[in-house]
Amino acid sequence: MFASKANKLIQRLRSPFKQRRYGDVATGEGSPGSGPSRLVLGIETSCDDTGAAVLNETGSILGESLHSQKEVHLRTGGIIPTVAQQLHREHIERVVHEALERSGVDPRQLSAVATTVKPGLALSLGVGLEFSLSFVRRHGTPFIPIHHMEAHALTVRLLQPVPFPFLVLLVSGGHSLLAVARGVDDFLLLGRTLDEAPGDTLDKVARRLSLTKHPLCSALSGGQAIERLARDGDRLRFPFKTPMGQAYDCSFSFAGLRNQIKLTIEKKEAEEGTGEEWEDGNKNVHVHILFGKGKATEIMSRMSASFPPSAGIKQGTLLSCVNDIAAATQHTVACHLAKRTHRAVLFCKANGLLPSLAPTLVVSGGVASNQYIRKALGVITEATGLRLLCPPAQFCTDNGVMIAWNGVERLREGKGILPPNADVSYQPKAPLGADLTSQVKAAAIRVPSIRINIS
Repeated sequence: MFASKANKLIQRLRSPFKQRRYGDVATGEGSPGSGPSRLVLGIETSCDDTGAAVLNETGSILGESLHSQKEVHLRTGGIIPTVAQQLHREHIERVVHEALERSGVDPRQLSAVATTVKPGLALSLGVGLEFSLSFVRRHGTPFIPIHHMEAHALTVRLLQPVPFPFLVLLVSGGHSLLAVARGVDDFLLLGRTLDEAPGDTLDKVARRLSLTKHPLCSALSGGQAIERLARDGDRLRFPFKTPMGQAYDCSFSFAGLRNQIKLTIEKKEAEEGTGEEWEDGNKNVHVHILFGKGKATEIMSRMSASFPPSAGIKQGTLLSCVNDIAAATQHTVACHLAKRTHRAVLFCKANGLLPSLAPTLVVSGGVASNQYIRKALGVITEATGLRLLCPPAQFCTDNGVMIAWNGVERLREGKGILPPNADVSYQPKAPLGADLTSQVKAAAIRVPSIRINIS
């Protein structure tokens, strides 16, 4: 039902010049006393997706294009910055041209070009910025530099009315933070990752488990593969410790969890040594897939008797317990995000940072597409009386639409709009908003125990 409503909403957004308000958007084209709706081109190249989109001031998506590098990076075992840079260079002109062509908009009709300039991979950001500056100078168009995480935070306002302030959890492959959004360019940072982002952790675990060799996961990203296999896994089999249990703040840490998982994988590899015949065909996993857990145990015990034991299976061989490791990994990541978010909610309530009427938690970023994590956060919002809002999956991952929308919001408020000849540089690392992390830590709020039990 939710998916059906989301699809209908997206279709409405993609209807050119449809008269509809989204968030606090001003009246658009055709409204009494107003001029033509202003148009913004958004360009995104912060990591491994080349995206472009044209939006009008009412929030209608007039045209968009996206080139994903996922297949290439799956083959290389991760994002290689120089490879990502080259692929951006090869596709950015086509992607922007397609977005403009599909929108029926001439570059001279644009009111502004909005482009991600921070944070992200330096080489990727550089491609988008270089192209955009050349474009705006050629056409004399105002330029709006965009903070990638600000764009993720505001995307929900494209889809439905969400007044400021609201609490936002941004989780992706490169970022993890909690903040209060008080305005288009006004954020209070409550917590951030101290080492790696949750999406990065999930991707690395997937690579260590060699999930691209799994018949169900060969075309999926690491995070998608973990979520897919976790559906059939037992999360209780491997009780990984939730990170930072004694740190009473809202920051995140995932490196220690990844080390726990790595040690477990190594242990299981040593235990499952059953000779070369098992390694070559990954028979243990395929038996589980074909026959299910109960019958598979019987079949595998008979097969193992036919092969001499070895010191362990080779790294890169699929483990029989891969579904259970995936489920336990996903559950522990979800619990960590949920507990830190719970503390953020309590801090906001104690300090009057959220409205008493219909306070909202917005969750966005690529990891927000994970349905299990959404459900875990739903447990927290239900317990604390918040409304949980998550953009549809296609708007959680990086895209040109969110950049163009951020540009629309800034254009309407006259914030951060630069002349086409302005000197702009990219920033691979860039904090979001005013830092309140020390105040959150000093508050040392103890979170009441809430059971995250998701079927």
